[in-house]
Amino acid sequence: MSTIDYFSLFPDVFIACALVLGLLVGSFINVLAWRLPTMLEQDWQAQARELLDMPAQAKGPVYNLMRPRSHCPHCQQPLRFWENIPVLSYLALRGKCARCKTAISLRYPITELTCGVLSAVVAWHLGFSPQAGWMLLLTWGLLSICLIDLKHMIVPDVLVLPLLWLGLLLNTFDTFSTLTQAVWGAALGYLCLWGIFWVFKLLTGKDGMGYGDFKLLALFGAWGGLAVLPLTLVLSSLLGAIAGLSLLALRRARTSTPIPFAPYLAIAGWIAMLWGGQMTDFYWQLSV
Repeated sequence: MSTIDYFSLFPDVFIACALVLGLLVGSFINVLAWRLPTMLEQDWQAQARELLDMPAQAKGPVYNLMRPRSHCPHCQQPLRFWENIPVLSYLALRGKCARCKTAISLRYPITELTCGVLSAVVAWHLGFSPQAGWMLLLTWGLLSICLIDLKHMIVPDVLVLPLLWLGLLLNTFDTFSTLTQAVWGAALGYLCLWGIFWVFKLLTGKDGMGYGDFKLLALFGAWGGLAVLPLTLVLSSLLGAIAGLSLLALRRARTSTPIPFAPYLAIAGWIAMLWGGQMTDFYWQLSV
């Protein structure tokens, strides 16, 4: 029996495998979300020094996604294999470093668990198919973008642009949409938020959002075509409004406090990619 036949006959096994794989990828996403902004900042500083004809900074220790090894951010001790197992290590260590006993941030197991659950949902909804494999990759990329934007208020081109181009390439084979729909979706997705940005700027003199948000909506257009854009915009606006009002009610933000919009776009676009057709049909049934 081939792997395809096996997973088709036993979809629960595929869902379980996606869950485990998601937990492992979630562990890597923790590293990516922590280190990539620092790597980008170092690169920007190097480029600025070159443009300003300033001497380059002395080279420090190698810092990338592979080096240094995962370590405790407090005592700097490298983690042993058994201390780096997603979720389980956190539970076994009772949320504390094995050496210095400093509390480990809940962000790490929450990210791993979230990635695992989202991966399982994709596997459950799409079944064992090429679409499920590509959607898993998109899910992991979106989770990384969300974490980085929440902490640093940036949507890195190094993540969003490759995913945008990948969506267009996939739809040359009609994987999620036709190529025509994908190209128009990418273009109008970008232009839609770009237009809103400039209207807001002309009226208020302030920037309402970042250019990374334009690219993120273009990404969803490239993957799902024109059909996903209206639902993505409506859901993201609703989620953003609820979050903003909640923060104001809790006095954790003011009306002038910038709020990252990419997480709401990512959540809305992910939902639209998976259930957009059913949600749109349900809406039209109610309106008839």
